Amino acid sequence: MKTYTSLKIGDYHQNNCEDHLYIGDYGKGMILCAVMDGCTTALESHFASTLVGKILKKICIEKGYKEFIKKDDNITVDTEENLKLVLRDLLMELKTVKNTLMLDSKELLTTIIIMLANKNNGEGIIIAIGDGFASVNGKVYEFEQNNKPDYLGFHLSEDFEEFYDSQKQKIRFNKIEDISISTDGIFSFEKVRNTKSDEEINVINFLTAEKTDFEKVDMIDSKLKILENHFGMVSTDDFSLIRIIK
Repeated sequence: MKTYTSLKIGDYHQNNCEDHLYIGDYGKGMILCAVMDGCTTALESHFASTLVGKILKKICIEKGYKEFIKKDDNITVDTEENLKLVLRDLLMELKTVKNTLMLDSKELLTTIIIMLANKNNGEGIIIAIGDGFASVNGKVYEFEQNNKPDYLGFHLSEDFEEFYDSQKQKIRFNKIEDISISTDGIFSFEKVRNTKSDEEINVINFLTAEKTDFEKVDMIDSKLKILENHFGMVSTDDFSLIRIIK
């Protein structure tokens, strides 16, 4: 199984990239992937998306420690139950940080698409809180919320069980062949300059299905260079993508 990532500031942004991504092992046999997109109209939204990534890293490290000493009362083989635990811990940590640093809710506005998959049998689940994109073994999912996306920061004071039960943007799969998750920056590619080529290209298919430079660890970044240099196209919004190929 090969993993590829890319994180880029959008061509229309100048100061900070408001996207972030995280990929890591959750215990012995699972992989956790997440892409985050901070709210542009919020306060320092790059902080919120990066903070979520750091908390997910902490959760994964702690899961490994607990399994190592075999004192984790929450050990379960069910993928969705594990992802539910991750989201619960994430919201609890965010609430703690908010109170400790006396943050405004507008400083914690970020979307998230999070995936947890069993590396042994390929079973997994994706949950999108907010907008974005996923491609699962050839099937494409677009999470569009009409420029009014949901944000994690809206739910810190809610009952977790009610919050989780309200999540409808879920994708379950039972094998990993070619899976991608991305922020909505993947929809923002535009032709910004003329090139020698007049060819047209399906950007989403090129980044999430086509396998040019499959052998390179920086496959996605190589594809972004092809899009810019050959087709004159760049992402105008911040862009983060994780792709896994069996």
